[in-house]
Amino acid sequence: MSEPGRAGYRVTASRRVFGGRVCAVRIDDVELPGGHTGQREVVEHDPAVAVLALDGPVPGESGLDPAGLVAASSVVLIEQYRHPMRRRLWELPAGLMDVDGESPLVTARRELTEETGLAAGSWSVLVDGASSPGFTSEVVRIFLARDLHEAGRPEATGDEEAEITVVRIPLAEAVAAALDGRIVNVMAVAGILAAHAALLSGARLRPATDEPIDLIHAGDPVEEPGVPDAPALTGAVVWTVAPAGTG
Repeated sequence: MSEPGRAGYRVTASRRVFGGRVCAVRIDDVELPGGHTGQREVVEHDPAVAVLALDGPVPGESGLDPAGLVAASSVVLIEQYRHPMRRRLWELPAGLMDVDGESPLVTARRELTEETGLAAGSWSVLVDGASSPGFTSEVVRIFLARDLHEAGRPEATGDEEAEITVVRIPLAEAVAAALDGRIVNVMAVAGILAAHAALLSGARLRPATDEPIDLIHAGDPVEEPGVPDAPALTGAVVWTVAPAGTG
């Protein structure tokens, strides 16, 4: 994480108003840069991991061009019931980091096997994300898993897990489904499009390690005077928007 930059956003009070099995809710009183104080409701949630399990030739070893790599690749998806949506969704194998002391990579390996019966010999970090940073602290790491092989799926521990359907589909079809709305789970959309982009561009992915998902500023929200700026982006041009009625 970057060091604190602009001043403001000091938390003057914080109280938890709900604590459940999956999440908790707190209300923060926050000093805003203009001197006002506002309240922010925050859903506290464990980090999560997801796995884009990719079957196909390895870049640099097959002699295929990027388009050929995409055409020869397939991804593993699961169909699972999601109660808040009241429907079954196409998703990546995924799960919460709710086991004490378990790293993101260990959780990802476990979830891949539990939900699909597969294991992978090669792991990389595909993308990190903040699920919905306007109201929740949940962050997610999506791994790219390759060199897939059967590992045996453990017996399901719940009704929803028992109803999981596992499929393999061409990567190109997964991309089309993400773009036309058949796949709407955000982690699945992000993982599919990122894997497609990585194959086409030849981007070098980060190695998968046991390091934590470091996206949330770890400073004391009460004592520290500021928060980090967003990381620098090459080629970014600041777009200044004039107040309404001044143009």
